[in-house]
Amino acid sequence: MAKKKLEKINVALVGVGNCANSLYQGLTYYAGYTGGKEREGVMQSRIGGYAVDNINVVVAFDVDKRKVGKCFREAMLAKPNCTPTYEPNVPDGPIVKMGPILDGVPELMKNYPDDEAFRVADLKPVDVAQVLTDLKVDILINYLPVGSQKATEYYVEACLTAGVSLLNCIPVFIASNPKWEQKFIDAGIPLVGDDMKSQFGASILSQMLQELAFARGHKVKAHIQRNVGGNTDFLNMMDQNRLKYKKVSKENVIRSQNEIHGVDPASSFLHAGPSEYISYYKDNKVANFRLEMEGFMGAPVILDAQLSVIDSPNSAGVVIDAVRYLKVAREMGIIGALRGPSAFTQKTPPQQLMFSETQYECDELAHRRLTRFTRRQIEKYDAEELYAACPSHNKEID
Repeated sequence: MAKKKLEKINVALVGVGNCANSLYQGLTYYAGYTGGKEREGVMQSRIGGYAVDNINVVVAFDVDKRKVGKCFREAMLAKPNCTPTYEPNVPDGPIVKMGPILDGVPELMKNYPDDEAFRVADLKPVDVAQVLTDLKVDILINYLPVGSQKATEYYVEACLTAGVSLLNCIPVFIASNPKWEQKFIDAGIPLVGDDMKSQFGASILSQMLQELAFARGHKVKAHIQRNVGGNTDFLNMMDQNRLKYKKVSKENVIRSQNEIHGVDPASSFLHAGPSEYISYYKDNKVANFRLEMEGFMGAPVILDAQLSVIDSPNSAGVVIDAVRYLKVAREMGIIGALRGPSAFTQKTPPQQLMFSETQYECDELAHRRLTRFTRRQIEKYDAEELYAACPSHNKEID
């Protein structure tokens, strides 16, 4: 008997920036086979049977006059985007639609050259909820600039109205806020968030170093992470008012491991400076780490390390999996914030987990099996109960 052909996963993108560019390139780069073999670079070739080429971008929203009204292929190459091109043969894609501006564009953008900053179009925004409904969108990916609280909430409400799942890639706390999650539970749809953790980036490296230190019996006296980059994400975070929750989110990754291991917060210095903008770096991000530890008999151990990555493909390598986890969850009837996939792919999930636990949860969902987390989400319909079972949830974000 022939297997049922899996349908397309219809995706909407909010923000046609570097991350959206890299994701769109990846959909072509990983479609099909090269030389009879699948290309390397993705974490999961199949999730619930879905391959990368099942993902279908049907609509995108932006506010920049160089992008709105253009086909996606043209818009994603427009300034101020600066990520490298690895796959030039992408399809034209949908026409980019005008979204609401709200708080999505910081004032400081006016002080920088056109090639580095946003330039807002003088157009009326579309009815996003209606567009999502008309195009039968399954999942909306939020790529808005850091600090876009009102704009994010507008798109979240549009998702709830249209029955669309949210993949929240920025540190506006939705999946990790029980009040917002309850709205998704009431609407009967899953979501993943908050704040994308790159495929091999600063946050996952900090988490693994922290886990390794504890696993090898070391006390972490200080964990410091500093970052520099030259894309619009880093420029946007020059506005200190937009930076607060990004810092909280990045530090959550490290803090959560202390909480899981019962470490007194006062016994360890923690700092994750989210940004320093230097345009010369473009989409390259450089992160520096310093861990000061005590090992056997209190002997000092110091680790200094540097990581250099192209920021946007590093993000796309995770989004490409998170989309498929959400699609499988929708088909299985799982609702609310997905605990395992959120902890695996995001800096501030509703529940922080050890890396091995996140892998288990994701692998089980990829095989369409219920776990203790997903079963609870089907059987219980109250977000506060779900959060009561999450002792490591950081209440600072509520």
